[in-house]
Amino acid sequence: MKEFKYVVIDNEGIHARPAGELVKLVKQFESVVTIEKEGKKADCRKLLALMGLGVKKGHEVTFTFEGADEDAACEAVSKFMQEKL
Repeated sequence: MKEFKYVVIDNEGIHARPAGELVKLVKQFESVVTIEKEGKKADCRKLLALMGLGVKKGHEVTFTFEGADEDAACEAVSKFMQEKL
């Protein structure tokens, strides 16, 4: 299992467009990817669950990766968050 924390710097937080891109990215991997904010968790493959967390600018989120390709998934999601959010 791998995990990393990230503080969202985008002024709009995780809104529809980047959330959709994140879901699309995560679906390329076999590993289970979850995001957690303030004790609430969501599967990153489910757009509505991801949007339901209400992640805004300044919120810290924790991503967790479990599976055969967790290293690659972690690297890809980390890069995505730094570039987009």
